[in-house]
Amino acid sequence: MTSEIQVMSSAAIKAAYLELVPQFERTSGHKVATRWIPGVDLLKRVKEGEASDLVIMQAKDIEELIAADRIVPGSRVDLATSAVGIAVKAGAPRPDISSADAVRRALLAAKAISFSTGPSGVYMLELFEKLGIANEMKAKSRQIKGEPSGAAAARGETELAFQQVSELLPVPGIDLIGSLPAEIQRITTFCAGMQKSARELVAAREWLAFIKSPAAADAIRKSGMEPA
Repeated sequence: MTSEIQVMSSAAIKAAYLELVPQFERTSGHKVATRWIPGVDLLKRVKEGEASDLVIMQAKDIEELIAADRIVPGSRVDLATSAVGIAVKAGAPRPDISSADAVRRALLAAKAISFSTGPSGVYMLELFEKLGIANEMKAKSRQIKGEPSGAAAARGETELAFQQVSELLPVPGIDLIGSLPAEIQRITTFCAGMQKSARELVAAREWLAFIKSPAAADAIRKSGMEPA
């Protein structure tokens, strides 16, 4: 029987997800309807009772929703991991980002930088503190909501853009110059959880199984993530 699976998701997994949906719909006969919502808003909306079958977001937030009795305990499925990347306007000079000290120098030299309101953006604020440059970064930081942080760099509004690699790669007009070096990198795991209000349990499990299948791994890696 054909079902329509209702999903609420943050955007980090979007590129691979959109490539996989038509394949799944073709082979399963089910439909997947997805609402793309910034992570902070998504957490709030699920806590307030907005219903769907599946929620996809960072592991920390899924665990918070399980504790809040919104996600079924034991239903968490890890889908992909993502690193924080750095981008510049297409054709712009590429600063050295090979070490923590190099990233620190690049941040201090930049006139303006952009980052998201999602997990990578929250981490950037922590990183500024860790690098001892929080005060210097306040005036030239733009925390972007509603579009990828790379869009600001593409328009020339910022010199450096930081976000999940998977969210920077699809942005036109920018060059991804790499990921934060290992010593200051933050890997985020993105997961799905079944809402307690879920109606299409069987079809939703089929969709998750498809994302976790070997057939989906190439799309996930191509998007800048790694299968979890």
